[in-house]
Amino acid sequence: MARDLREFLNLLENRGQLRRITACVDPDLEIAEISNRMLQAGGPALLFENVKGSPYPVAINLLGTEERVCWSMNMEKPLELEELGRKLALLQQPKPPKKIAQAVEFGKVLFDVLKAKPGRDFFPACQQVVIQGDDLDLTQLPLIRPYCGDAGKIITLGLVITKDCETGTPNVGVYRLQLQSHNTMTVHWLSVRGGARHLRKAAEQGKKLEIAIALGVDPLIIMAAATPIPVDLSEWLFAGLYGGSGVALAKCKTVDLEVPADSEFVLEGTITPGEVLPDGPFGDHMGYYGGVEDSPLVRFHCMTHRQNPVYLTTFSGRPPKEEAMMAIALNRIYTPILRQQVSEIVDFFLPMEALSYKAAIISIDKAYPGQARRAALAFWSALPQFTYTKFVIVVDKDINIRDPRQVVWAISSKVDPVRDVFILPNTPFDSLDFASEKIGLGGRMGIDATTKIPPETEHEWGEPLESDPEMAARVDRRWAEYGLADLKLAEVNPNLFGYEIN
Repeated sequence: MARDLREFLNLLENRGQLRRITACVDPDLEIAEISNRMLQAGGPALLFENVKGSPYPVAINLLGTEERVCWSMNMEKPLELEELGRKLALLQQPKPPKKIAQAVEFGKVLFDVLKAKPGRDFFPACQQVVIQGDDLDLTQLPLIRPYCGDAGKIITLGLVITKDCETGTPNVGVYRLQLQSHNTMTVHWLSVRGGARHLRKAAEQGKKLEIAIALGVDPLIIMAAATPIPVDLSEWLFAGLYGGSGVALAKCKTVDLEVPADSEFVLEGTITPGEVLPDGPFGDHMGYYGGVEDSPLVRFHCMTHRQNPVYLTTFSGRPPKEEAMMAIALNRIYTPILRQQVSEIVDFFLPMEALSYKAAIISIDKAYPGQARRAALAFWSALPQFTYTKFVIVVDKDINIRDPRQVVWAISSKVDPVRDVFILPNTPFDSLDFASEKIGLGGRMGIDATTKIPPETEHEWGEPLESDPEMAARVDRRWAEYGLADLKLAEVNPNLFGYEIN
C-alpha cells in the first residue's frame, strides 16, 4: 500500500475538494471555527499553510463528507463498503463451505489476508529528521484547541501504539492526548481499550509502558484503527485488507514498537504506571464538555518526522463532524456482519444526528409475530459497539431507513405506544450521556414500527395505497410525450416539505 497522507491530499486537490489557506491562522480556536463552518456546509478539506506559532501546516476536514471517506478507502460509492464488510464477516465467523463457489470465495478472502500482511521499510520517510532529549519541544507542533472551555491543546488523530509486555501483540488505537508541558502529554482512554490493558499488565510486572504516536498517516489506516470489529486480526492487517496490500512499517528509534513508515510525525515515549495528571475538560461527541479525569502521563523523549511535514488533526462535537462521517462509512461495513449475526435484518442505519450510535433504524423481512422485538434485542447484543444504543426502531423492509420522512410515517401509522414500545431499565450505559439519571446506567427503548399481524392485532390491517400497475407503466412510456423528461423527480429537496436542512 504505497499511498500516504500527501497522496490523499493530492487526490483531494485534483478533485476540487481541497482549499489551501495562506492567511495566518491561530491554532487556538480559529482553525476549529473555520473548519466547523466547512463541516456544517459539507465543504472541502482545508490545508492551513501559515499557522501561528508553528512552522508546520495543518490539514483538517479531510474526511468531512461520506464521499471523501469512501475515497480514503480506495472506493467511489458507499455501497462498495459493504463488499469489504462481507470479507470481514467471513473472517469473523467462517463457516464450512457447502458449495464450490463458497470455497472459492473464502479462498479469495484468505488470499486478501496474505496480501494484507505488513511489510518493513528500513529507510522510512518518517525518520528523515530526528529530534531527541532537550531539543524536543512539543509546543512547536500546531496542536489545536477547538472550544473556549477546553483545558488545553490536543492531539486527536494520532495512532496511539502500545504492546502487550507478555505476548508482544501490538494495539493501535485513536485516543485523545492533552499537552501538559514541552515534553509530556496525558492520554485519555477507556479502561476497556487495548492501551489501558497494556498499561495494567506493565504495572503488574513493574515496567514502564512504551508508547508511540504516529501523526499524519494515510486516512485509510485511521479508518482501520477506528474499526471496533471483534476479529482476531491486528489493526495493521485490517488496514492492509482495507487498502488491498500491506502497510509498510518502520521500527521506532528509541522504543520497541513499529509505526507506519510514511507517517508525517512520530512521537516516542513511555508511561510510568501510576503517574497521572488531570485531563480535561474537552468538548466531546455528545455536544457537551466532558469531565476532568486523572489520566496516564506520557513522557516523550524522541520525535521524528518527514522533511516538510504536514500535521493532520480534527475535533469532536455535535454532528456533523469528521468522526460522524467515519461512522457512516463504518455503518456500511458493519451491515453484512450484522446480517450474519441477526439473519432477519435486511438493512440498518445509524443516523448521524443521533451521534452515529445512539439510535438505530432496522428493517426486517417480517415473517412471524414478535419478530421486530426479537430483532431489536438481538441488535443490542450483536456487536460491542451497539451496547450504548438507546433507541432501536424496527420497520418493514419496504421502508427506506435512510429517508427520515418514511421512518416518521412508519412510526406514526404503525405504532401503538402501549403495544409496540418496550423499555429495558437500568442497563450499562455511556458515561458521557448526561441524559441518564445515573452516570453509567440507563434505559433503552425499542419501537416496533412494522405492519402488525395476528396475534399482534385483532383486526385486519388496512390495504396499502398503490398505483395501478398498468397505468404506472403507461405514464412511464409517455413521460417524455408529456414534455416532462427534463424533470429529475428523484432529486427531491426536503426543504420543499417543511424541513430546514442546510
